[in-house]
Amino acid sequence: MNAIKKIGLTALAGSLVATSVFAGEMTVTGSAGIGLANQDKTTQNNGFSMTDEITFAGSGEMDNGWTVAVSMQLDNNAQAASGNNMDNRSVTIGMGDLGTVTFSGHGGDSAFGAVDDVTPSAYGEAWDILGTTTSGGIVPETAVAKLGSIGGTGTDNMLSYNNSSFVDGLSVTASYVPSNGTVVESVTSFAVAYTGVEGLTVGYAQDDNGLAGTSAIDVDTMYAKYVYGPVTVGYQVSTQDANGSTNDDEFTAMGVTYAVSDSLSIGYNTTEYNDDDNTSDEESTSISFSYTMGSMTLAGAQVSVDNQGGSAAAINDVSGYALDLSFAF
Repeated sequence: MNAIKKIGLTALAGSLVATSVFAGEMTVTGSAGIGLANQDKTTQNNGFSMTDEITFAGSGEMDNGWTVAVSMQLDNNAQAASGNNMDNRSVTIGMGDLGTVTFSGHGGDSAFGAVDDVTPSAYGEAWDILGTTTSGGIVPETAVAKLGSIGGTGTDNMLSYNNSSFVDGLSVTASYVPSNGTVVESVTSFAVAYTGVEGLTVGYAQDDNGLAGTSAIDVDTMYAKYVYGPVTVGYQVSTQDANGSTNDDEFTAMGVTYAVSDSLSIGYNTTEYNDDDNTSDEESTSISFSYTMGSMTLAGAQVSVDNQGGSAAAINDVSGYALDLSFAF
């Protein structure tokens, strides 16, 4: 009986020693904010809103020097309609010079999606700030859906890889989306960025929609950003090539920001979407600002969109503004 106890205690001690070499830590961060948005020609999505989120993050280092990190976000506004309050979540394995592998259960970007529009702005991309696409009964016409930007293929449960150790100043990113109910064929997306010249970043990315035959669409993008003192300027061009007779589109974006002080930045951002299926181009323009004081940030933008959805009808010329007051803790 004593021998059995001794064996059991020895095994337990060995287990505790083996476990103790994995040094880990857990952090909790969060934010809350109050938003105010207004858009003409609609009664939808105007007025106040509230954002709130808490992120639980854990990390640790293994014997071989690799690191493992997990992040899980609770966001009541993200998926409240489905009753699922868990939002962005991921597991990241850092392998030193071998790069980083990330598994995104939800909220991850494909290699292309992470750089679909990187032009500078003090408050979001011009095409993405106004979200309403219907008239809301104010006028008899119905507005068409906005075109936005040319994006990549990203889903839940996606793998991605990044390495910036191959060549000084060069970062390589790849992502993999397996075939599923909406993606017929698996999708491998990649992106490269070069920062070897002081102040300058140039990049390229490529992706496809994972469909076959005439539904298949290939997308790519090129961009350049340059920082000179308090000024940052950027320009980007994206193209979309389809195997069918439609959906050959082009997207361009330009932005400039100026850091007035360590706390205040202002920006100008403009985008244009040339939809091959429409005769009019969607053009979005924003003037934005961001002011930070400690953990508080006040940011906003005035936006105008012409020919929303590629339609020249008057209902599709819209304007509006958005303001956000947020607190990090």
